[in-house]
Amino acid sequence: MTTMGRASPVARFWAVIIDNSLLLIGGTAIGLAWANVDGQSYTRTSSALYFAVNDVGMVFFFALAMKEIVEAMLPGGALESPREAAVPILAALGGVVAPAGLYVLQCVVLGRPDLLRGWAVPCATDIAFSYLIARFIFPRQHPGLPFLLLLAIVDDAIGLILLVMFFPAAPLSLGNFFALMIPAIAAAAWLRRRGTISFWPYLLIGGGLSWAAMFFGGLTPTLAMVPILPFMPHAQRDLGLFDPREGDQPDTMNRFERAWRVPVQVVLLLFGLVNAGVAFSSVGHGTWMVFLSLLGGKPLGIVGATFLCVRFGLRAPGGLTYRDATVLSLAAAIGFTVALFFATAAFPQGPLLDQVKMGALMSFLAAPIAIGVGRFAGLRPNETNGTRERTQ
Repeated sequence: MTTMGRASPVARFWAVIIDNSLLLIGGTAIGLAWANVDGQSYTRTSSALYFAVNDVGMVFFFALAMKEIVEAMLPGGALESPREAAVPILAALGGVVAPAGLYVLQCVVLGRPDLLRGWAVPCATDIAFSYLIARFIFPRQHPGLPFLLLLAIVDDAIGLILLVMFFPAAPLSLGNFFALMIPAIAAAAWLRRRGTISFWPYLLIGGGLSWAAMFFGGLTPTLAMVPILPFMPHAQRDLGLFDPREGDQPDTMNRFERAWRVPVQVVLLLFGLVNAGVAFSSVGHGTWMVFLSLLGGKPLGIVGATFLCVRFGLRAPGGLTYRDATVLSLAAAIGFTVALFFATAAFPQGPLLDQVKMGALMSFLAAPIAIGVGRFAGLRPNETNGTRERTQ
């Protein structure tokens, strides 16, 4: 977390931008405006930048997200207990099944079999935007933040599996994948065992091999650093999300976070620019089906799965309440990134694709809804951890 006590006004302004991921919002606004003013030039530019931003730059965002997950599982972390970590993982599964089922139901009721191929579009949770909104809702050390991070990563991992199984962009090659991923994991484990302190070997060797494994194996390489990050030397205990003391921690994982924190925000600006350009005139049945499936299916699946987990003896992390689960499930209804990716994979260029992409973009409306429900429920971002009704 940035310390702004004696910083200049410019430094404080920049810190606010970085701390709240406002570059991501700015990039999204530019992309939307550009696509609706000059669609042809936007398409040429976004196509030229797509690979560098989505398949290379976003690797570092997911790496920083994975860092928070690893630390949350350390002693003192919100996900320290395996019984507690199981809840957000299973909640992610519920948050995939329920929106897909709701979408299929709408296709049947409305008699739109031509839109059935988009059933996976509302399964997605956009990590960047949903986590940004959660930070506006929950206190900094609230268990809902690591819960949402783990849920979103698992959700998108499931989504990527669905993408490979049902919408392959290229032939899947398990031989190429394992031939490169096994050395990637082995290299990261060897670096950890020999006590390597610099994060660069983990990034270039382990991460490079992992990226190649996913790319040449027919998978999207965006999550390349996720299996590598846990091998980086890290703190013995979790200090808490955004704890200012993390800036002084000498371990490899915290040094990696400090080095890439600002560059990742620039990547997010480009990410919004490249992915958010959709024409406002593209609203149709597909738009509302995706939007309603996300806004209704995510809370239904996530809260329902959390309830079942607790009833069967698992424990919600850090005393997470059903109130908290409801609010974070609304934040998780922001589909955006993977939803747009699924839409492009499911439909050819044309009106149906445009409708479904617009639905993915409209899921941003879940943000003010989540914030409003959170405020009504008494949640504040500067609230200290107090006594809360526990779900178990």
